Amino acid sequence: MALGQNFSPVRAWTVAYIEQMQATGQGSAAHGVRHHTPGFAAIGIFLFFGAVMASLAAATLLWPGTALDHVWALNPTAHNQLAPMGRPVGILFLLLGTALTTAGIGWFRRRLWGWRIAVVIIATQVLGDIVNAVRGDLLRGGIGVIIAGALLLFLFRPGIRAVFV
Repeated sequence: MALGQNFSPVRAWTVAYIEQMQATGQGSAAHGVRHHTPGFAAIGIFLFFGAVMASLAAATLLWPGTALDHVWALNPTAHNQLAPMGRPVGILFLLLGTALTTAGIGWFRRRLWGWRIAVVIIATQVLGDIVNAVRGDLLRGGIGVIIAGALLLFLFRPGIRAVFV
């Protein structure tokens, strides 16, 4: 009896396992070289950083007068515009933080829903920057469109999109 015949059940099981992993998107295409594309981790970190910043803004707007209020020294104009709106805007920032956290988790787990949430968030940012530019804030709006647009183009790169199942 040849050596290959003794191990044919093992070989059949191995081939079946590989085919199953490829069919479910858990094979090398999802976890192989493609996830090392430059910028992949940066997008995930960016999502979590945004979640922390949105949650911090939410906390300061929902509970004003705490030590966290000193963070607004980094952007006093935004504080002057947002503080009068108080709790409703704080709740929206809390929802944004939750969406960013969810997108970050899905991003690093390479889930299609994580990619979709990231696309919606970045596309919304592009639209907001376009609105800012149209309203007269050409410099900030224009720079925002360029940066968020570049991020959106990155998300739609075939090599990036292909790792999400």
